[in-house]
Amino acid sequence: MTAITMLRDATGAAHDTVDAAFGAHDLAAPDAYRAFLAAHARALPPAEAVMAALPFARTLPRRVPLLAADLTALGMTLPVPLPFAPGTDEATCWGVLYVVEGSRLGGALLARQVPAGLPHAYLGAVHAPGQWRAIRHALDEAAAGRDADWTARMVAGALETFALYAKAAGPAR
Repeated sequence: MTAITMLRDATGAAHDTVDAAFGAHDLAAPDAYRAFLAAHARALPPAEAVMAALPFARTLPRRVPLLAADLTALGMTLPVPLPFAPGTDEATCWGVLYVVEGSRLGGALLARQVPAGLPHAYLGAVHAPGQWRAIRHALDEAAAGRDADWTARMVAGALETFALYAKAAGPAR
């Protein structure tokens, strides 16, 4: 079983929870779109910081600056990020990367819901051609031949990242 398949199977319910929480936002409504971006801004900065421990992750374009630019264009600033400390071991970081980079795929679909005139650099920051395939390959290579403890930490990192986004989707505190 590939790492991607393992992660998809193990985190499906958590992914569905996050999709439902963020799917409640009507991105065509400016106030709802602002709330959507603000919620993402509570989760993405700490998640990108954790996955940056992986040399591979540092080759991927960051989206925090794009998110900050969209918020600025809407007259907002980056909110205080939520605490996030799942660990910085390699396996955990790959799990975090899976969630963060996987969210780009959904962002491309969501960007179509944002009306003209509203900034959408963050949601429009899709993978370059072949990049998602390269990410999946790198993740599968990193997990190849690893023991059950390593893969459990990878899955735990992904689950903690989904939990971070689910918390961010709730009311700001």
